[in-house]
Amino acid sequence: MEILPPPAASAAQPHIVYGLEDRIPFGPSLLVGVQHVSAMVVGTITPPLILSAVLKFSAADTAYLISIALLASAFGTWLQCRQRGPVGSGLLSVSGTSFAFLQPLTAAGQAGGLALMLTLSGVTAPLLIVLAPFLSRLRRVFTPLVSGVVVLLIGTSLIPTAFYSMAAPVRSGAPAWSGLLVGLVVVVVIVAAQAAGRPWLRIASAAIGVSVGCGLCALWGGLQAPAPGTGAWFTQPHFLPHGWSFDWKYLPPFAFIYLVSLLEAMGDITATSQLSGLQPSGPEHWRRLTGGVLADGITSTVSALFGGFPSATFAQNNGVIQITGVASRRVGYVMAGILTLLGLVPAIGRWVTVMPPAVLGGLALMMFGLVAVAGIRLLLTAGLGQREGVIVALSLGMGLGLPTQPALLGSLPDLASALLSSGISAGGLTALLLSFFWRPKHLTHTAGY
Repeated sequence: MEILPPPAASAAQPHIVYGLEDRIPFGPSLLVGVQHVSAMVVGTITPPLILSAVLKFSAADTAYLISIALLASAFGTWLQCRQRGPVGSGLLSVSGTSFAFLQPLTAAGQAGGLALMLTLSGVTAPLLIVLAPFLSRLRRVFTPLVSGVVVLLIGTSLIPTAFYSMAAPVRSGAPAWSGLLVGLVVVVVIVAAQAAGRPWLRIASAAIGVSVGCGLCALWGGLQAPAPGTGAWFTQPHFLPHGWSFDWKYLPPFAFIYLVSLLEAMGDITATSQLSGLQPSGPEHWRRLTGGVLADGITSTVSALFGGFPSATFAQNNGVIQITGVASRRVGYVMAGILTLLGLVPAIGRWVTVMPPAVLGGLALMMFGLVAVAGIRLLLTAGLGQREGVIVALSLGMGLGLPTQPALLGSLPDLASALLSSGISAGGLTALLLSFFWRPKHLTHTAGY
């Protein structure tokens, strides 16, 4: 497959092969799109799988939740990349099911089943739509410093999950270190492809690493066929499939976590802007943030109406952008098509999800580490003086420390426990509050943001 030379518009950014508005040939676009989907598809379907296991949903309900999660991801990705009117970031941003809502969804599910879970998701999601137009007025609160802390915590909090995937052997009876070896082979192959200096190798590096890892697992007998499905060939979405139920008592946790997801989305979109060669400041940047948050709100609302859980902008794909050097938003259309196919045809989706955990762990280690690096870059743009250093230190301490104390968190009120059990929300809120109450004498770092 021939890779065209990067357009001149991208030459100013040596780390970018195809820039935001560059037209990328279909072959490379499909290759990069598959890598993006591989990076986020497991994260998209995992929350429905976890909730189905905890709340003991039927196989039919579980299959439907997975299909709607993939379709909502396709819809949200299309909204983000297309950017029509005020909706969408106009970046290669990707939507997926949010992990942040697991606790309130579980509590609502235990009280009222899927009807209450989906109703609360749907009535609180428009909060993002209402707040999106006012984001620019909060620029002295949502500063590059706060966004940098959030992006750094997103990366560092996800890195341990990569090692969880690599900690188990590739199959029963294989050496205990086999999963770690496979994951490290994936990393070595990706790094070698990156270091080769060839654009086509960089674009295909993640796919090559995954292929080599899967081949190694096959030699070890670690590749498994997917579990049998329900027999349906096509998933038909239904409007309000589980009816309507409401309880005011469960509303505040949903509303507040949507606020936390707003902060995460701002951090993710800021990192994507930076990786795309754009300035993470100024009016155009705030236009992208507003459109991105608005798209998340619309996606979560539509998802709830058709029986799906809240969506959020994913951070994993920033790592794929950095690995491949492709920031063209046109790849998002290819991704939306792939995700739609996976959602509508359950049999295809099941085969995508059988990637060996060790292979996924090696790929995730690279991606999540690169997300953390994007956060560090944002912090450097904010400047790290005495004030900023203290804010970052305390925010990282709260974000990395509190989630390790489940007994302490369990003793707190439910709302506080739900918020602080996530390192991203605990550290992000710490940075937000400290930045707001400890104002710099000269607003040199926030004026342009």
